[in-house]
Amino acid sequence: MKGPLFYSKILLFGEYGIIKDSKGLSIPYNFFKGALKSDDTTSEEALKSNAGLQKFAAYLEEIQHEDLVSFDIAALKSDISNGMYFDSSIPQGYGIGSSGALVAAIYDKYAHNKITVLENLTREKLLKLKTIFGKMESFFHGKSSGLDPLNSYLSLPILINSKDNIESTSLPSQYKEGKGAVFLLDSGMTGETAPMVHIFMEKMKQEGFRNIIKEKFIKHTDACVEHFLNGDIKSLFGHVKQLSNVVLDHFKPMIPQQFHSLWQQGIETNNYYLKLCGSGGGGYILGFTEDIDKAKKALAGHKLEVVYNF
Repeated sequence: MKGPLFYSKILLFGEYGIIKDSKGLSIPYNFFKGALKSDDTTSEEALKSNAGLQKFAAYLEEIQHEDLVSFDIAALKSDISNGMYFDSSIPQGYGIGSSGALVAAIYDKYAHNKITVLENLTREKLLKLKTIFGKMESFFHGKSSGLDPLNSYLSLPILINSKDNIESTSLPSQYKEGKGAVFLLDSGMTGETAPMVHIFMEKMKQEGFRNIIKEKFIKHTDACVEHFLNGDIKSLFGHVKQLSNVVLDHFKPMIPQQFHSLWQQGIETNNYYLKLCGSGGGGYILGFTEDIDKAKKALAGHKLEVVYNF
């Protein structure tokens, strides 16, 4: 048995902001993927995944009493006892949705009356899916927006206008020969979502920080989403630079220590701008540049992965 593939995702804009109703833009990233599998493998990864699925199944059995979603728990448990595992190339703790792909795969295979990608996806249906996925994924993170699994399940770019207003969207077509690019920078270490979100929530108790989120962080995030979708690259980079600055000044704990000076260097030279990818603390860092060759030179010694060309 091998289930359909579910892809990783990149939240281009909106990390932390969407908790406080900023806009957001999430895109599928097909470089990494995962699928449910049952075969005779006894590799360490497969056994670890299988053990994790047992705990997840117990959690899903609990939440289906809440009338939000129900699963064929008997089939799920039977498949798990026969060795089913989630075979995934999506690195964990990297901010690109490893648990989201797993949640999407389980919903796809075991949910009763599931909402499918083929039907007319109204806003109500998207919100219902997001709520279901948020409940399922909170098993992994303590609290989840449901956005990662939604992106993985639909394999479509998703525009978040606010908590209760999401829609699938299309991106401006890429200019493959273009020098401008969005890239992933590997920090070489994993980050954990829950502690980072906890730091953010603690900071939100301070009025000064709340004002910065509202007046600067959300303002620039919203502008970035609009300029990106409209293909207004010049305006986009102006706001990405501001956003990079705000993050360096106010989200230091989320940026791995050894990247503080690289972050600053990008802002000062305008060769590239860095921002958080997911909750930070490790994993990938997102980069934006108007000249990928300059960025590669400036970031020599680091692994860069281009995800979008302007």
